[in-house]
Amino acid sequence: MEICLACPAMHDGKFPPSLTTHDCFILFCVLLLTLSFQPLLLLCTDIIGTLRPDEKAIMTYVSCYYHAFSGAQKAETAANRICKVLAVNQENEQLMEDYEKLASDLLEWIRRTIPWLENRVPENTMQAMQQKLEDFRDYRRLHKPPKVQEKCQLEINFNTLQTKLRLSNRPAFMPSEGKMVSDINNAWGGLEQAEKGYEEWLLNEIRRLERLDHLAEKFRQKASIHESWTEGKEAMLQQKDYETATLSEIKALLKKHEAFESDLAAHQDRVEQIAAIAQELNELDYYDSPSVNARCQKICDQWDNLGALTQKRREALERTEKLLETIDQLYLEYAKRAAPFNNWMEGAMEDLQDTFIGLTTAHEQFKATLPDADKERQAILGIHNEVSKIVQTYHVNMAGTNPYTTITPQEINGKWDHVRQLVPRRDQALMEEHARQQHNERLRKQFGAQANVIGPWIQTKMEEIGRISIEMHGTLEDQLNHLRQYEKSIVNYKPKIDQLEGDHQQIQEALIFDNKHTNYTMEHIRVGWEQLLTTIARTINEVENQILTRDAKGISQEQMNEFRASFNHFDRKKTGMMDAEDFHTFLISIGYNMGEAEFARIMSIVDPNRIGVVTFQAFIDFMSRETADTDTADQVMASFKILAGDKNYITVDELRRELPPDQAEYCIARMAPYTGLDSVPGALDYMSFSTALYGESDL
Repeated sequence: MEICLACPAMHDGKFPPSLTTHDCFILFCVLLLTLSFQPLLLLCTDIIGTLRPDEKAIMTYVSCYYHAFSGAQKAETAANRICKVLAVNQENEQLMEDYEKLASDLLEWIRRTIPWLENRVPENTMQAMQQKLEDFRDYRRLHKPPKVQEKCQLEINFNTLQTKLRLSNRPAFMPSEGKMVSDINNAWGGLEQAEKGYEEWLLNEIRRLERLDHLAEKFRQKASIHESWTEGKEAMLQQKDYETATLSEIKALLKKHEAFESDLAAHQDRVEQIAAIAQELNELDYYDSPSVNARCQKICDQWDNLGALTQKRREALERTEKLLETIDQLYLEYAKRAAPFNNWMEGAMEDLQDTFIGLTTAHEQFKATLPDADKERQAILGIHNEVSKIVQTYHVNMAGTNPYTTITPQEINGKWDHVRQLVPRRDQALMEEHARQQHNERLRKQFGAQANVIGPWIQTKMEEIGRISIEMHGTLEDQLNHLRQYEKSIVNYKPKIDQLEGDHQQIQEALIFDNKHTNYTMEHIRVGWEQLLTTIARTINEVENQILTRDAKGISQEQMNEFRASFNHFDRKKTGMMDAEDFHTFLISIGYNMGEAEFARIMSIVDPNRIGVVTFQAFIDFMSRETADTDTADQVMASFKILAGDKNYITVDELRRELPPDQAEYCIARMAPYTGLDSVPGALDYMSFSTALYGESDL
C-alpha cells in the first residue's frame, strides 16, 4: 500500500478522475502482482501519461496473474472430485460390510434351524409330542417371520448396492463365497424343504400315540380282568380233594370241573384279544412294549398251564367217573348258564367302560338286548331258588353253596346292577361325543369359509402387483405410490391371517385331520402370504432403483415409457424378466451384430449374478449407460496429480491439507507406499489407489 500511495498517479490516496478505465485496470494488476511479491517490471509512471506503454511488460504481468489464479482453481476442483469419489466408495464399502454380516447371520440361523426341523425322532409320551408341536407353532409365529423380513431386506440391500455401484461406474459387488443371493435362496429352500412335512409328521405321531394310549389302556383292562379271573385257579386245579371225597362229592367235583372248562373256553377269546393287542402295540412301536410283552407272555404261559392242569384233573376225575351216581341237574344247569351269562356281563361292562367312543347305533342295539338278558338272569336266579327249595324240602346238607361254580346269585345281581348303571353313563358319553363332533364341524366350516376368501385374495394381489410393475400409466413415482398403497392394504390384512392361524390352532387342538369345506391348508396360506410380502417389497425396491437410475442418468419419462414398452414387447413369457434368448433377440433388433463371446460379455454386464435373466433395472442401465456422466479411474488419477503438484506420488501432508480429515485418513490408510525412482520418505502411490477404486486392482 505504501507503494501505491507513493505512486505519482495518485492524489490523496486515490486515482485522479482523468485516468481511463484501461489505465486503472493495468494499475490494479501491477498493484496485485506487487503485493504477491512478483518482481517489479515497470512503475506506474511508465503507464500514466505514456501514449504506448511497454506491451510486453504489461502482458507479462497479466500472464503471471492468470497462472496464479488458474492453479488455485484446478487444485480446488481436483480436491472436490476426490472427496466425491471417496465418499461414494466409503458408503459402498459400508453397504458391503452390512450385506456380509446380515448374510452370515441369516445363513447361521438357517444352519442351526434345519437340523431341528429334520429331527424326526418320535417321543414316547403325548405330552412330549404336544410340546414339540407347540415349539413348531412358536417357530412359525415368532421366529421365522423376522427371518423372512431379513431375507427380503438382504435382497433389497443387494439390489440397491448393485445399482449404486453401476451408477458410480464401479464393478458389481461379489459377496464372499457361499453368501451370494442365490446361495441364501438355496439355503432358504433347504430350510423350507426341512420344514415341509414336519408339522404333518408331528400330528401323525400324536395320532399314533393317542391310538397307542387307547390300545395300552384296553390291554390293561382286559389283562386285569383275566388275571383277576385266573387268581387261585392253578391252586384249585392242583388240589387232590377227589382222593378222599365220597362218591357224591367226586361227582360234584367232576361237574364243577366241567363248568370250569366251560368258563375256561369262554375266556379263550379274551386271551386271544390280549395277545392281538400286544402284537399291535409292538407293530406301532409302543415305548413300553417290553412290559406289555412280559405281561402278555405271563398270561399266555399261565393259560397254557391252566389248559394242561385242566386236562390232567379231568383225566383224574374220569378215572373215578363210575363213582358218580347222582348229580344235581339244577346246580349243574345253574353253573352252565351262570358262567356264560357272567362272562357276557363282564364283556358288557368292559365295552361300556371302553375309552374309545363307538357308534350310537351299536349302543342302541346293545340296549335292545337287555330285556332278553334280564330274562336269562331271572331264569338263572329261578334255578338257584328252586335248588334252595329242594334243599329245604329234603334237608340236603349243601351248606347253601353250589359245588359246581363260584358264581353266586349275589354276584350276578351285583354285576347286573353295575351294567344297568353303566348304560346311562354310556348314553351321556355318546351325547358328549356327538356334541364334540358338531363342534369340530363348526370349526371346519369356520376355517374353510375364511381360507376360501384369503387364498384367492392373496392370488389376486399377486397378479395385481405384477400388472402394476409392468404398466406404463403415469410416472415411476405414481407406480411407487400405487405400490405403497397396496403394501399398506396388505399389511392391514394381517389380522385376518392371524385370525385364521387361531382357527387352525383350534382345529389342531381338537385333533381334526380333514376338512371337506376347503382345498386350502394353513401351510398354503402361510407360503402365499410370505410370497406376497416378499413380492411387494421387492417390487417397491425395483421401482425405487429405477427412480435412482432415471435421476442419476437424466432419463425422461418418455424415454422410460419407451424402455418399458420395448422390455414388455420382448418379455415373451410375461414374467417381468427377459431370459437370455429374449434379450439376444432384442439386441439383434436394435442393430447389434455380435458373436457368442460378445453376447456373453454383455450378459455379464446386465446379469452379474449369472441367474440367466435380465431385469428391467438392468435393461435400463444397459440402454442408458453410454450417456451417463460418471467418474473414471483416469479422472481420479488426474485429480490426485493436481493435488500432488504434478508429481507421481503424494505425501501425507498434502492429503491432509487438501482433503477433509475423514477422507484424508481413508486415503492414507489404503494407499500403498510409492516405490518409483523419484520417491521420497513417506511418499504414497495414488495411481494404484485410483485404479483399485474402480476394481482394476486390489486395495
